[in-house]
Amino acid sequence: MHRVVIFGNSGSGKSTLAKEKAEFHSCAHLDLDTVAWDDGYEAPTRRPLMESAAQIESFLTKNENWVIEGCYSDLLNLVIAYSTELIFLNPGVKTCIANCKNRPWEPHKYDSLQAQNANLEMLSKWIENYSMRQDEFSLTAHRQLYDSYTGKKHEYTSNSRHD
Repeated sequence: MHRVVIFGNSGSGKSTLAKEKAEFHSCAHLDLDTVAWDDGYEAPTRRPLMESAAQIESFLTKNENWVIEGCYSDLLNLVIAYSTELIFLNPGVKTCIANCKNRPWEPHKYDSLQAQNANLEMLSKWIENYSMRQDEFSLTAHRQLYDSYTGKKHEYTSNSRHD
């Protein structure tokens, strides 16, 4: 059984690593962004937790092997007990911002590459506050998830290749 949870700050490399692992292990991939937000990023609005939870439950029911990635500790808490491995990507703020500036267009989030790039300044400021925030996206919340997990786990502090 292969059930991996990958989490970290925005721009930490979660999506890239998740896609690689899902392809290598021929398993399903869930980006929690797709269940966390209402459609459209004009004025992002989080879905109610129960709606996101129902979509996650459906994904878990349909897929025995999976990779789930995101920065939402509230949603990660819903799947962590089912995982066989936990990966915390924590490469530092500068790396996360550089990754965001260099990431390819994410059509499941933005209507165009231009719309994605228009969001970079706000996203960079949000990333910079990772260690200061006290929300479900914060370093504090992620550290708590990682520290409390008793199974196989890894914390990576760079974006070098992760096996």
